[in-house]
Amino acid sequence: MQLVNPGLSLAAAGVPGGSLRRQLTVTLSKTQIDRLGDRLRAGSLTESDLIILDEYRRSFGEAYESVVRTIRQSLRLEPTGRPAKSTGSIGEKLRRESIRLSQIQDIAGCRLVVGDSVEQERVVASLRAVFPGASVIDRRVNPSYGYRAVHIVARISGKPIEIQVRSLLQHRWAERSEKLSDVLDPTIKYGGGDDEIREFLAGQSALVATYEALEKQVAGTHEKDLPEQTLLELQEIRSRIAESFDIAVSWAEKQKGQNR
Repeated sequence: MQLVNPGLSLAAAGVPGGSLRRQLTVTLSKTQIDRLGDRLRAGSLTESDLIILDEYRRSFGEAYESVVRTIRQSLRLEPTGRPAKSTGSIGEKLRRESIRLSQIQDIAGCRLVVGDSVEQERVVASLRAVFPGASVIDRRVNPSYGYRAVHIVARISGKPIEIQVRSLLQHRWAERSEKLSDVLDPTIKYGGGDDEIREFLAGQSALVATYEALEKQVAGTHEKDLPEQTLLELQEIRSRIAESFDIAVSWAEKQKGQNR
């Protein structure tokens, strides 16, 4: 990969900035990338490090565009996403997890939100077909602090691009978790924060899992042909989920008002 020389300071090179910065190029090895990540983790980046990191982030752009284009053309779906994770977010991830910069799989990524868990299965199968060899991380089986979704990591020209596939209920849960994290404590979505809030989110996540398990069981069966007990159970769980989501929003808004 072509990047600015990490061992050469801008001042020593006599480069004032702007487009001229890109004239100093060498091939960065995996070791050099990881050492850059170590300096980012430690908060000891130089000005030239920041330029190198920016180039590294941007180097995922072409692979990201290829993934988005394939999804649009092959699946007829419109993903949302970002071609490059921010420098701050990368630094936070390096400090939060035991991971090297070269191992981060979501420098660039996109998201698909689909109607329900049955459609989610179909979309995941389609993505695996159009991106052969992609790895699949099923966070429905092993939730991350209540977060449930399917992550597919496609490799395009050696660049990992993450594709998140969420059902609508999984997405709404994630939005509530993000909102509580933003308002109350940024560590909530990573398993930190107040015990009561963590238990509340875990309960919400479990309700969504229960509903979606039933949803898959009755997939393909017309509503009028379902047993009355099953219909009542689905309606009751859906109602409890909606109520708990409303509580999360009210909770966050109330706290936000108190913090002003």
